[in-house]
Amino acid sequence: MTKDLFNQPYIPNTDDDREQMLKAISAASIDDLFLDIPESYRNPSLNIGEPLSEMEVKSKLSQMSSRNFQVPSDSSFLGSGVYRHFTPAVVPSLISRGEFLTSYTPYQPEVSQGTLQGTYEFQTMTAQIFGMEVANAGMYDGATALAEAALMACRITKRYRVAILNSVNPMYVEVVKTYTSPQGIEIYMVEDQGNDFHLDDETACLLVQYPNYWGQIGDLEEIANKVHSYGALLCASCDPIACAMFSSPGSLGVDIATGEGQALGIPPSFGGPFVGLFATKKDYLRQLPGRIVGRTVDTENRTGYVLTLQPREQHIRREKATSNICTSTALIGLWATVWTALMGKNGLRHLAELTYQKSHYAATQIDEIPGFYVISTGTFFQEFVVLCPVPSAEVNKHLENYGILGGADVSYAFPNGILFCVTEVNTREKIDLLVDALKELS
Repeated sequence: MTKDLFNQPYIPNTDDDREQMLKAISAASIDDLFLDIPESYRNPSLNIGEPLSEMEVKSKLSQMSSRNFQVPSDSSFLGSGVYRHFTPAVVPSLISRGEFLTSYTPYQPEVSQGTLQGTYEFQTMTAQIFGMEVANAGMYDGATALAEAALMACRITKRYRVAILNSVNPMYVEVVKTYTSPQGIEIYMVEDQGNDFHLDDETACLLVQYPNYWGQIGDLEEIANKVHSYGALLCASCDPIACAMFSSPGSLGVDIATGEGQALGIPPSFGGPFVGLFATKKDYLRQLPGRIVGRTVDTENRTGYVLTLQPREQHIRREKATSNICTSTALIGLWATVWTALMGKNGLRHLAELTYQKSHYAATQIDEIPGFYVISTGTFFQEFVVLCPVPSAEVNKHLENYGILGGADVSYAFPNGILFCVTEVNTREKIDLLVDALKELS
């Protein structure tokens, strides 16, 4: 970094201003602000070749993208946290309407009614799907929402140990550890054996997934009762589509329900941006991370929307903030809200039932192939683990010959294990093609 960077016309500080600020923090120069970054990374040389024209750049990028293995949505059986569901063409059209194209950060309600109303409906939708009393305006994604739930549980209970069932998405576990470690919160893993687990008296909460990472539906009510007997809270990362068919987490005793909103019609988009869902009980309202939009009336008795609760550090003193989240990914939240409104209660349940039936059909067909074994210890939704007679990577490579994107390689947990995912977009024809392709490896 050099001072030249700070001499741009859009930065109002004078040289004297900068010198005074550096003096106040005992820094000799602006370069001192970046000493934590290894020197070799501060101003690295980039080998990007000679300049190209726009036409040449487009041609080069096209060649690079052609190396990707592209498959139709119904030929993909990969889930593992990101799921394909059908999105009607009307959704992107509606979310582009001018009524919603108001200020990105709705601090001035008089000019941000579109954004605020969309967020209010998003909160209502989240609370209804999860069967909870209150929901916030959204989080970055499902992983960070679960991490924020752990931090919230620690604030509520004044305990600083967090237990996680080993059936939670391992990527979510890593994010939770990233969020909690700087605050001195200890994480420990618990074996998922139904209701057979033990927590200590310093545990703030147990983190679970519903359905879990392997697609299985556990007995949340029994787990909740046992967790509460330790004086701890139950935090569940829930799939919103599954909640349209199975009992809601709120009805089963969950204290904080989170989830990944991507399942609500958001395209996979190479992994983001997504939106996190977060809901809880009214008793814990003041400890919610992020913010809440409320509905009110103006002086002429017209309906209006405002930011009601703003406990993040941008709004109040840092030591009183519940979170440092800087965005609620409102556009993705709006997408999820419009999609869910179009589906409606009956449509969501029908979609969930299709997903359930198709995934069970696929699992039954695969389990009948000699050498393949489906692990199913009860009810599962959307995903299931298959033990294969040959290495998982070899299976997925074989499927590519049929234009099929296979499941997630989970051989680190199960010998030659693959986590297959089937949703409503997978046609019977494609499922049967998957089964026929697997038969060649038996």
